[in-house]
Amino acid sequence: MPDEVDKFLSESQQLESRRQELIKDLLRQKEAAVKAFDEKLAKLGYPDGPAPKRTHHKRASEPKEPPKPAPAN
Repeated sequence: MPDEVDKFLSESQQLESRRQELIKDLLRQKEAAVKAFDEKLAKLGYPDGPAPKRTHHKRASEPKEPPKPAPAN
């Protein structure tokens, strides 16, 4: 009985270590793919970094247009 438990724990640890290795490998592949994509975008002339978030609100730095006068009748 103890041998079966030890065997199970050993296999479980091996599976977990293999899982962690696969996760690390996947993250390395993802990082390489993102880097290659960023390089391709840079070659096309796109700026580095994420694009600014779009909003329908005007920025405080933008000058406000004065109100248009009402037409005279």
